[in-house]
Amino acid sequence: MKTKIRMASVLLGAFVATLAALTSSAQSTQTNELKALDGEWIFVEDRTKDQPLERMGPPMSSTFLLRIEEGAVILNNHGSGHRNVRVALDSSITEVTETNRVARYRGAWKDGTFEYKVEFLRGPDKVPDGSIHWIRRSFRMTPDGLIVRVTYEPSSGTEAVGLYRHAQDIPLPTPAKATIGDLSWLAGAWVGKRSSGSSIEERWSPPLGGAMLAVSRTVNTRGKMNAFEYLRIVERDGGLIYIAQPGGAKATEFVLTELTKTRAVFDNPRHDYPKRIRYELSPEGVLSATVGYAKGGTPGRFEFKREGK
Repeated sequence: MKTKIRMASVLLGAFVATLAALTSSAQSTQTNELKALDGEWIFVEDRTKDQPLERMGPPMSSTFLLRIEEGAVILNNHGSGHRNVRVALDSSITEVTETNRVARYRGAWKDGTFEYKVEFLRGPDKVPDGSIHWIRRSFRMTPDGLIVRVTYEPSSGTEAVGLYRHAQDIPLPTPAKATIGDLSWLAGAWVGKRSSGSSIEERWSPPLGGAMLAVSRTVNTRGKMNAFEYLRIVERDGGLIYIAQPGGAKATEFVLTELTKTRAVFDNPRHDYPKRIRYELSPEGVLSATVGYAKGGTPGRFEFKREGK
């Protein structure tokens, strides 16, 4: 009898040890999978099924942050205007109170996917918001990067899908060979109008010393400047770099990737928006500047004529 009891104890101990090892292994796998979601993510491409070219774009913010903590994910820049929202992985509710409504977050981790739903409730009775009742977002790591899926209620009938990556995992474009003299057609004072009626100008210096310098200014219909930008194009490593500082902010660089006698394209796929800037001079002497994504969407387009013409 004692031998049988000892045998049962040994078997039970082995079972408990195996179960603990399996549980520990599963927790370790979950922790590693969750940690893979940590950091800043940048939109790469739209993967929504049958999405028309002009509607391509990020399913949520162009960039966002996920920070992984024990039992929770911290959300930042997810398009709701909320910062540092802690979403627990046990489906418990996190409430964020706004002026006229309450946002309720509920999240979970299942089968390698982090998913959360945010409901928008209005008034003392907390009835669904009239515009968007809720948003559901899911995040799953794949060999290509992070796949984000977004659905809404009321439904648009389509699940928006986008691919995001960390900046260091986004390949940089192949530079085109050029010298600053190849952009001499861009030199001069260019003026135009926005669709709002505001005036916009770009004043580019002649190519000299391996660089061209410019300043851009937008003046509204009331005669007040409401935007400005410092611009440079400089030679580097046999190519050209476009450097933009909107409002005098930190510089962002774009690499020249395409060049003709009247067209120049600059790309930075690691930037949130724009990712592409294109200048083109028409036979009629109209300069167009286009900003947008490398593929799809509705780019912003501005047209200029030489000052005085």
